[in-house]
Amino acid sequence: MAFIKPFRALRPRKELAEKVAALPYDVMSTEEAVQMAAGNPYSFLHISRPEIDLPVAVDIHSEPVYVQGQANLARFMGEGILTQDERECYYVYRQKMGGITQTGLVVCAGVDDYQGGTIKKHELTRADKEEDRVKHIDYLDANDEPVFYTYKNDPTITALIAETTTGAPVYDFTTDDGVSHTLWLVAEQERIEQLTSRFAAIPTLYVADGHHRSAAASRVRDLRKAQNPAHTGNEEFNYFLTVIFPDNEMNIMPYNRVVKDLNGLSITEFMARVGEKFDISPLSAPLKPERRHQFGMYLGGKWYELLAKEGSFLESDAVARLDVSILQDNLLSPILGVRNPRTDQRIHFVGGIRGLDELVRMVNSGEHEVAFALYPTSIKELMELADADKIMPPKSTWFEPKLRSGLFVHLLK
Repeated sequence: MAFIKPFRALRPRKELAEKVAALPYDVMSTEEAVQMAAGNPYSFLHISRPEIDLPVAVDIHSEPVYVQGQANLARFMGEGILTQDERECYYVYRQKMGGITQTGLVVCAGVDDYQGGTIKKHELTRADKEEDRVKHIDYLDANDEPVFYTYKNDPTITALIAETTTGAPVYDFTTDDGVSHTLWLVAEQERIEQLTSRFAAIPTLYVADGHHRSAAASRVRDLRKAQNPAHTGNEEFNYFLTVIFPDNEMNIMPYNRVVKDLNGLSITEFMARVGEKFDISPLSAPLKPERRHQFGMYLGGKWYELLAKEGSFLESDAVARLDVSILQDNLLSPILGVRNPRTDQRIHFVGGIRGLDELVRMVNSGEHEVAFALYPTSIKELMELADADKIMPPKSTWFEPKLRSGLFVHLLK
């Protein structure tokens, strides 16, 4: 069963919500964060990316950065930019991007569920990124950015949430990227109990996006328990901030790849090697793959279609038949020498929201040699792998629209 609980969110004043709201910390560089927050003292990036308020040379994983984030959160609270709700609530968060609508419930999930396997993972974490989030959360004494979870759609939950959205929202605005963001409070005790009870009948929650934040929240809880021998298990540090969406509303985009060089091969040698496991067809236009096992490749100013040959992967293996695995196992590793994509500095990953033009730009700039466009992993594939306790290759999924940070914060005290 999935345990969720309401909480007293730290939220921006209504007139400041649009100025506070920011993209997640991990979808941008420090330079991009500086640009996004320029001229906006209310941007949540001052808390989620506090290095933007420090000298350029600062190590973004050093203590001054975490201290700056702590100070900025205190300033936001002291100036009334963020204020805490007086009572525990759930919150309904709806996003619309073009024809895509996703409506989720903002809750606190339990670290016990995460550690016990009720919350299923599908990716490994990197030690350095996990340690960074542990320090960030610990210094802030808060979960400042939500984890993105999903569950198998439940009509009763959908109906309960739909009833909430008939009322007046507390926030309703559209960001520069055309995504609308609407938030409602669920403050009625009866509705809170109904939602809590119904989620208790949901056997599994799945991490969609936020493996490092989940793992960090778990580690922070263990740190706080060790520091507090009299803990009861009910302290706020036993829970962490999540938004939970039904699986039928999830939108996964491809996570494309670019590689800096051809591993010492000429283009002719490289193409010959690729042709051993893929059927190659030259194209007169960019290719956005439309089906599984089809890939677009941009090399030398030209686009090619790659189709995985029969026998190049094991269809009965749920991990091996993923397109990200097929590309990794048959091309990136054996031909380009990218054997560990989690650590190899020669490969970069490009979210599908950036489009094919970004792949062309990165190769034409001369900084990369070849780019690959993939067909997106499905939410069904993600859930099946997670249920089987299997791990996807890194950077298998790119979810859009991205949750905005700063609209709700969970304090750990």
